[in-house]
Amino acid sequence: MIVVEVTNNKQAKQFIKVPHLLYKDDEQWVSPLDQDIEDVFDENQNPFYKNGELKRWLLFNNKNRLIGRVAAFYNQKYIEQSGKRVGGMGFFECINNQEAAFLLFDTCRNWLKSKNITSMDGPINFGEKDRFWGLMVEGFKNPSYLENYNPPFYQHLFEAYGFVKLFEQSTSEITAATFNHARFSKIASRVLQNPAYRFEHYADDQIDRFAKDFVHIYNLAWAHRPDFTPMTMERVMITLKALRPILKEDIIWFAYANNEPAGFYVNTIDVNQIFKHLRGKMNWWAKIKFVWYRKFGRVDRARGIVFGIIPKYQNLGLEAGMIMKFYEAISKTKYLRASELSWIGDFNPKMHSLFEALGAKQTKMHYTYQYQFND
Repeated sequence: MIVVEVTNNKQAKQFIKVPHLLYKDDEQWVSPLDQDIEDVFDENQNPFYKNGELKRWLLFNNKNRLIGRVAAFYNQKYIEQSGKRVGGMGFFECINNQEAAFLLFDTCRNWLKSKNITSMDGPINFGEKDRFWGLMVEGFKNPSYLENYNPPFYQHLFEAYGFVKLFEQSTSEITAATFNHARFSKIASRVLQNPAYRFEHYADDQIDRFAKDFVHIYNLAWAHRPDFTPMTMERVMITLKALRPILKEDIIWFAYANNEPAGFYVNTIDVNQIFKHLRGKMNWWAKIKFVWYRKFGRVDRARGIVFGIIPKYQNLGLEAGMIMKFYEAISKTKYLRASELSWIGDFNPKMHSLFEALGAKQTKMHYTYQYQFND
């Protein structure tokens, strides 16, 4: 076996190709869009390159056939803020062979050690935590957009190498049948009738205003986290414009307290139900297929991607108000039967309690691991 660093366009295309080879017989796998993967490794598209460095590699067997891939990276800004010399690895794909997997892990470790890194988290993204983060260990079906999917044997490969679980990320699903409507309508009525609070759903013709409100809420709601990176208008605008084909305005809700942006609950349709027919491409024919599947109701799930409330407005019932507004919206949309709530770390007991009270049922679990360099 031989490990080859990705240094040219041909190898970059091979990096994209690896999972297509490994998952060709897996009916559950949905290919991410090629562009979403390519953007991670594009210095002009990924702002994390400003404070970090990344390498990626391919693994070939003795017959020169692709059998694996991996990437390793570090963020100097995070190292300075946390005081921990931790790096990351991700985009790992490999055949069910411990020697092959360990060779890829060793490659990441050796490169990170050369950069004076002392541990690596994985599998994670060289970017935000809302995508390509964690190893799937439960619920190996219906992978969602930008969610890591992998075969069950990956867990053994990681743990046999010495990776230790750092935290858990659970995904839940709620339907009209399981939603605790009586309880939440009672709680929500108090805030919905209070003139100090108001709730608005997203409107694309006011994208600038909602982007500004999102930045305000995000930067106050997440400021306490040690790995916090301030959100910018530029990043939000880029994301909202990219998400336009999958946005449904009335399932994205903002809460306001005394006219101050106080919270948001952002959902999209689960486009992986469409992307599974596109095989990672978004050419002209794929765009036609996308519009057809989108128009004729081939998507039956929404997906909650981020939920946040400014600390001083927490525990006032704003979360119940946004949830009820969201519930009312999907109740009027016949083709949506369920909403996926993802992902919630085990370090966030408040959100777990909220989802349990809602009537949500856990459907998937991802682990984020860490490997300490002891030599």
